[in-house]
This record gives sequence, C-alpha cells and structure tokens, in this order.
Amino acid sequence: MPQTTLSISTRGQGLYEFTREAETFVANHGGAEGLLTVFVRHTSCSLVIQENADPDVRRDLDAFFARLVPPSDHPSMSWVVHTMEGPDDMPAHIKAALTAVSLSIPVTDGRLALGTWQGIYLFEHRDRPHRREVVLHLSR
Repeated sequence: MPQTTLSISTRGQGLYEFTREAETFVANHGGAEGLLTVFVRHTSCSLVIQENADPDVRRDLDAFFARLVPPSDHPSMSWVVHTMEGPDDMPAHIKAALTAVSLSIPVTDGRLALGTWQGIYLFEHRDRPHRREVVLHLSR
C-alpha cells in the first residue's frame, strides 16, 4: 500500500491547507477506489476538514479556539500544571485532544471524495513555527 510523509512548515497558530498535496499523492498512487488515511505525528497540532473558499472561516475558527482554550498564563487557566514549555503548550495539547489527529477520506474514481468547499488542513496550535509531519496512507 502506498504511503508517504509530508513535511508542513507552520508560522504559528492557524490552519495550513495541504489538500493539493494529498490529491497529488492519490493521483500518483491510487486506483479507482480506496481510502486515504491522514495522520499527524505530533501532540500539539491536529487535522481538520474545513471550508477552503472563505478565509473568514479559518479566522473565525482560530478566534473560537483562542477563546475556548486561552494561553495557560490567562487567569482562567490557573488550574494548568504543565507550563514548562510555555503558555501555549498545554492549551495546544487540549486543542489537539478536542479535534482529530487522523482523518479517513474515501477515494472515488481515483479522486478524493471531498465536497466542493472542503479542504484538508493541519491545525497548528503552537505560537512559534514548527515543521510538522503528516503521514498519508492509501488503502485499496
């Protein structure tokens, strides 16, 4: 079964689309039908399938998660114990626990069966830049 690892560079918190890279992998290795498994190899970022047409959706998601889980130096997060790696680290782990670290996407007629406005994103939850590894595995 074909498998590859993508390296995605981030510039801090936010959504980083890699739909084209996944589509290219499927086109180069796929058959007519199958299943693409996408897995991120980190505990402080996650994966989402989300709208890729209006950038306001990504901005609103960033704002929502920032309000839901603020940095650990925020007064509402005084209960957090894990703070050695900075005020963004434990909140990043919480955000990753609330979202997905793997996705399954059907392949139909040799293409990802995504909806018209759906894109595949790495959701970076840390403030500083990182290089993230995402494994793509195609099953037939």
